[in-house]
Amino acid sequence: MKIGVPREVKNHEYRVGMTPAAVRELTSHNHEVFVETGAGAAIGFSDGLYRDAGAQILEDGPAVFAAASMIVKVKEPQADERALLTADHTLFTYLHLAPDKAQTDDLMRSGATCIAYETVTDSHGRLPLLAPMSEVAGRMSIQAGAHCLEKNLGGRGILLGGVPGVAPARVTVIGGGTVGQNAVAMAIGLGAQVTVLDRNMDVLRELDHLYGNRISTLFSTAETLEHSVIEADLVIGGVLIPGASAPKLVTRDMVSRMAEGSVIVDVAIDQGGCTETSKPTTHDAPTYVVDGVVHYCVANMPGAVARTSTLALNNVTLPFIAALANRGPEQALREDVHLLHGLNVYQGKITHGEVAQATGHTFADPASLLGT
Repeated sequence: MKIGVPREVKNHEYRVGMTPAAVRELTSHNHEVFVETGAGAAIGFSDGLYRDAGAQILEDGPAVFAAASMIVKVKEPQADERALLTADHTLFTYLHLAPDKAQTDDLMRSGATCIAYETVTDSHGRLPLLAPMSEVAGRMSIQAGAHCLEKNLGGRGILLGGVPGVAPARVTVIGGGTVGQNAVAMAIGLGAQVTVLDRNMDVLRELDHLYGNRISTLFSTAETLEHSVIEADLVIGGVLIPGASAPKLVTRDMVSRMAEGSVIVDVAIDQGGCTETSKPTTHDAPTYVVDGVVHYCVANMPGAVARTSTLALNNVTLPFIAALANRGPEQALREDVHLLHGLNVYQGKITHGEVAQATGHTFADPASLLGT
């Protein structure tokens, strides 16, 4: 298999699809790996390290796409990259197609086999390739929120953990999944007053067992959500429906009733965001204000801690990259139903139900297309 690793081109995105260690694993099995020059330089992975691992260094992205049959990335391909894809390519990366019809249409036109990290499953129904970035984003959401609460950034001027004699900030975490659990852990560690909402009682019981009276757990209803959002100094949006657009749980009316200088960190922004007032931002311009409320909606939050994120991501993607390379994409998809769940686009068709519904395309059963 000829595997290509282009340099990421999204705003302030320094992660890389494969580390030198991952490259070594593939080249030791006689696969060829082509890495764009400088792809990992920003996080300490020099061209020399990739050469030592057996990679060939190419001068630019188009050269990598031309040389490789499988492209391994981190973020969704940008328009210039999508123009380089052909029906001979297999693309393995985060895609987040539900809120991005333009990307969806381009990938369909390309004819490429497109496998999304975020919809690959495991035997427990979890999302193993999304989990490490959700862990990072959940922890970062509290850091970012605490920073945005500072007065010079438009916040209320509140220290998250307070000080003796002064109450701590009130943090509301919407969703008790991987993002929410990591946000809760960080917020508690900094001394905040934490409320977490979810509709899964088992999730709430687990959080209650872990933290006891250090947090408040609430079953999420329209009433409990509205009250918790309006009263919060910092709201963390960590809602996920695999493959689908995030539900708009926080309404414009709720935002308008929050205190001036409160902060919303919408971690669900990759899937369209869970707040009606959310729109994607970048690390260059991470925040904006609506009705006096600071919104932090950076669509590639883990890119700010790119080395940690790259190492964590490669730990979980490498076995799947190896399977795709060793068996060939179609055979690997036939043999592993969990990898098959990651298939979003194949032969110009949408092969994931939630993506098809969100983007207005007809769903094509991947098992039938692959003859499984």
